[in-house]
Amino acid sequence: MNSEIETRLNLAKDLSIKAGEILISNFGKNFSFEKKEDGSLVSEIDVEIEKWVIPEIRRNFPEDVILSEESQKNGGDGVFLWVIDPLDGTHNYIKGINLFGSSFAICRQGFVQAGVINLPVRGEVFWAVKGEGAYCNSRKICVSERKLKDSTMIFDSSIGKNPEKLLKVLDILSRKVFNIRMFGSSVWGLCEIARGGAEFEIEFFDRLWDFAAGLLIIEEAGGKATTLFGEKWSLETQGYVVSNGIFHDEILSIFKKTLTEKSSL
Repeated sequence: MNSEIETRLNLAKDLSIKAGEILISNFGKNFSFEKKEDGSLVSEIDVEIEKWVIPEIRRNFPEDVILSEESQKNGGDGVFLWVIDPLDGTHNYIKGINLFGSSFAICRQGFVQAGVINLPVRGEVFWAVKGEGAYCNSRKICVSERKLKDSTMIFDSSIGKNPEKLLKVLDILSRKVFNIRMFGSSVWGLCEIARGGAEFEIEFFDRLWDFAAGLLIIEEAGGKATTLFGEKWSLETQGYVVSNGIFHDEILSIFKKTLTEKSSL
């Protein structure tokens, strides 16, 4: 493993564990939150963790750039970019639903090189380095080998943003799979696919901090990740499809039939 990646990965693991401790210690308690311009919620816990995590990264790697959900982009002008989300699944967390986690991705020259996701309720830290496999704690993980008819699909819970289009896709796919789940936390769903608990996920409106670490972890676990239209995902991607890779092309063909134009989303 490249030493520059390894030192950053180790810090990301430490930060994710400490962030998880803060999340668990405050879960179920009273805390303030507010609605952002896009209609999503942000809690004081999100902000508290970011205010602690960002200085820690800058103290260790002052030249690195940091992109976070609440603070956006800041830091140095180096070749490394950290993409962090200290609390993914904020709406669940606020409502006392224990499906949430923290995500840290480390990018170099525009490509994700390492990712860490902590699901503190389960005591599980998922992590991966490009080209070196994916792990849950110290155990190597891989995607399942189930076919589409036996699969569990995780679907975007933001159906209200474009119900006509999303329900059309959901209607068709629901006839082809074994069952469907909506977790309200991207990192939770992505980790389920990486460990073989589910087979594919479709998200239309995620942002980079929601998926940067998770998509790498799935790929390193033997799965496949693309944009909604089959293109290679990047730091500019928003919607995506991830799967165990066995029936990925079949899912993409469904999109081509139901959503003929990218602008239709």
